[in-house]
Amino acid sequence: MTYKKVSVENLLEWFSKNKRDLPWRKTKNPYHIWISEVMLQQTQVATVIPYYHRFVEKFPTITALAEANTDDLMKCWEGLGYYARARNLQHAAQTILREHNGMLPQTRNDLQTLKGFGAYTSASVASLAFGEDCAAVDGNVLRVFARLYAIQEDIRQQTTKSKIEALATLNLPKGRAGEFNEALMELGATLCTPKQPQCSACPLNQDCAAFQRQEVSLYPFKSPKPKLPHKEIAIGIVQREDKVLIALRPSEGLLGNLWEFPGGKREPHESLADCCKREVEEETGLQVEVGECIAMVKHTYTHFKITLHAFLCRYVSGEASPKSSQEIRWVKLDELEQFAFPKANQRVIQALYRLKNPTPLPLFESSVS
Repeated sequence: MTYKKVSVENLLEWFSKNKRDLPWRKTKNPYHIWISEVMLQQTQVATVIPYYHRFVEKFPTITALAEANTDDLMKCWEGLGYYARARNLQHAAQTILREHNGMLPQTRNDLQTLKGFGAYTSASVASLAFGEDCAAVDGNVLRVFARLYAIQEDIRQQTTKSKIEALATLNLPKGRAGEFNEALMELGATLCTPKQPQCSACPLNQDCAAFQRQEVSLYPFKSPKPKLPHKEIAIGIVQREDKVLIALRPSEGLLGNLWEFPGGKREPHESLADCCKREVEEETGLQVEVGECIAMVKHTYTHFKITLHAFLCRYVSGEASPKSSQEIRWVKLDELEQFAFPKANQRVIQALYRLKNPTPLPLFESSVS
C-alpha cells in the first residue's frame, strides 16, 4: 500500500504558535535534553518539571552525575518512579566519561550503545540535541499516526510500531527532525489525546483518515493488558531503643538502590504476622516480636500489584546482618527523611510519624509515585 504524506508544514506552524513553555525547551545543552527525555518516559510533564529543575541543579554535568553518590542520586529521584531510569542514567554517564571523553555521543546509533538508550530515547536525543534526521516514536506518536492512517493493527505489537516508525520517517522534514518530533508529541499530549480528542483544533484533521471517517474513537487499537497478579507483603518496622532497622535493596532489579523496611511475600496458609516474623529473621538474622499493624498500603507496579502490611516489631535478640540486601542500618525516626524509599514504604513512614506526630513530614506529604 502507498501512503500519502501529511501536511507537515501545518503541524510545524501549529507547534510554533501553541507549544507549551517547558524548561527543557529553553536549552541546547545535550545533557539536560537527555535528562528531560528520560524523566518524561511514562511520567506526566507536570510531575517532571520540579524533578528536572532539582536534578540538573544538583547534577549539572555528565561528570557530576557519573561521580554522584548513589544515595544522593536515588534521593533526588525519589517519588518519580521507574527507578531503573536513574541507575541507567548514571551507568551511561560513567560510560561516557570512560569511553567518550565526557561528551554525549551525537548519533542515534552511538547513543544506542549506552545503557538506558532504547530506540525512542536515542532518536529523540539525537534529533533534539544534535539535529539528526530520525523519527522518535513514543506512545503519543503511535496514537497520532494510528489515527492519521486508520491503522487497524494492535499498537502493542512490534510490527505495528515499526510500521508507524516508517510512516513517521516518510513524513520527516529534512533538517527539522527535532521540531517535527516535538510537534508530534505535543499534538498527542494536548489535542490528539486518548479520550475526547480535540479534532476540530487539530492542524492535521484534513489529513486524518479516522477523523474524515468519523471513527476517531476506534483508533488506536490496543489489545487488553493481561490481569496483573497480586501479592500480599508483610514488612516489619523493627524497633530497638530509639531506632528502627532499614535495608538497602540490591543495586539491580526492582527498586534497586532504594531503602526499605525488611519483609517479603506471604506464603500460602501463612498469617501476615507469621510472614513478617519469618521474613525479618531470614533477611536480617534478628528474632522479633510482632506487634500491631500500623498501615496497609495498596500499590501497583508494572507487572504486579501488592498489598503491603506494615507491623511494628520489638527487637528480641540477634545481631543484624544483611542476608538479602546490600546493607542494613539502625536509624532514628527523624533520620528516615535522609534516605530514598519506594512509594509504598513512604506511606508506611507517614503512618509511623503519625504515631508520634499527627502531621506527616512535608517530604513524604509531597511525594508522588
